[in-house]
Amino acid sequence: MSKTILLVDDEQDIVEFLKYNLLKENYQIFTANNGIKALELAKKHNPDLIVLDVMMPEMGGIETCRKLRKLAQFEKTIIAFLTAKSADEFVIEGFETGADDYISKPIRPKVFVSRVKALLKRNKEAKEENSKRKFDSIIIDTEKRIIKKENEIISTMPKKQFEILVLLSSKPERYFSREEIYANIWGEDIIVGDRTLDVHIRKLREQIGEAFIKTSKGIGYAFIP
Repeated sequence: MSKTILLVDDEQDIVEFLKYNLLKENYQIFTANNGIKALELAKKHNPDLIVLDVMMPEMGGIETCRKLRKLAQFEKTIIAFLTAKSADEFVIEGFETGADDYISKPIRPKVFVSRVKALLKRNKEAKEENSKRKFDSIIIDTEKRIIKKENEIISTMPKKQFEILVLLSSKPERYFSREEIYANIWGEDIIVGDRTLDVHIRKLREQIGEAFIKTSKGIGYAFIP
């Protein structure tokens, strides 16, 4: 399966130039011209790499990166900035926001493609290393979307329940509020009723066992291995 890349820049000629060079390497490319559209496409396609221009209308790269990093879905996604700026304080701000790398403008095609390949290789190695979460009687493989309980595969877990389990198990014993779960699983702009989450939690407990999902009234839910 080809790797997916989201290119975000308000200069259409740059987007087309980068897209052309990446398509020659058989990557799947999505494009946006501002941060708002980038967030929408990222949630829909879950790209392997996001390349963000820093200076854009409506929402710039720094703010877009900040919003992406708040979502568990993009906690490990590689994010690189495109920028003509080189001020130390700006670079520091970008890395503190969660950027993995900077690619300077003007862009040289061979250098750009080489950097993309290196970033995707790093991402692949990190995913392979971190894809399996092993607990006493449960193994969660986030890459293959497989859950094993006492060495037996649970194969009927719906997508949203799996995503909730992945989120909760990312930080065992830490309680996630309903608002955090809504934002990470459904997105901040989608209204979800409490009943929907209650049903998913109940079904999840039926699948893996009551003891693994704890509720703290008024606080939220936690995965207790």
